[in-house]
Amino acid sequence: MAVRFFQEDVSLPLRDRRRLKAFLEQLGRQEGRPVARLHYIFCTDEYLLEINRQFLHHDTYTDIITFDLSEAPGALQGEIYISLPRVRENAEKFGAGFDQELHRVIFHGLLHLCGYKDKTKDDRQQMRKKEEEYLTLYFK
Repeated sequence: MAVRFFQEDVSLPLRDRRRLKAFLEQLGRQEGRPVARLHYIFCTDEYLLEINRQFLHHDTYTDIITFDLSEAPGALQGEIYISLPRVRENAEKFGAGFDQELHRVIFHGLLHLCGYKDKTKDDRQQMRKKEEEYLTLYFK
């Protein structure tokens, strides 16, 4: 499969990986970006903070960093780094279950690679709408 999951210094509580991989590939196709290679790296806050400093020159914690490695339009290639402690904290902060918030962030990263942004209010609303759409499809 084109989607792979890795972990750095964390335990990854991700169930039914085969189904999730197939769903992510379907999401990419549905958004017009078939997945050629997509790596999710689940990590600690410190690991992601170092990536944020080194590559984006930001000295802040974040829940996700997405790198588009696609060489040409069409097939999608990328790496998505997700801080599990940050996802856990956000789930508590927003009153969501950890599993729900984890999948929201997983879909969020792929949506970035499909061209969705979240810098402006309108962009964030569109991103949230897409996240909700795919969460509903996935968990129905």
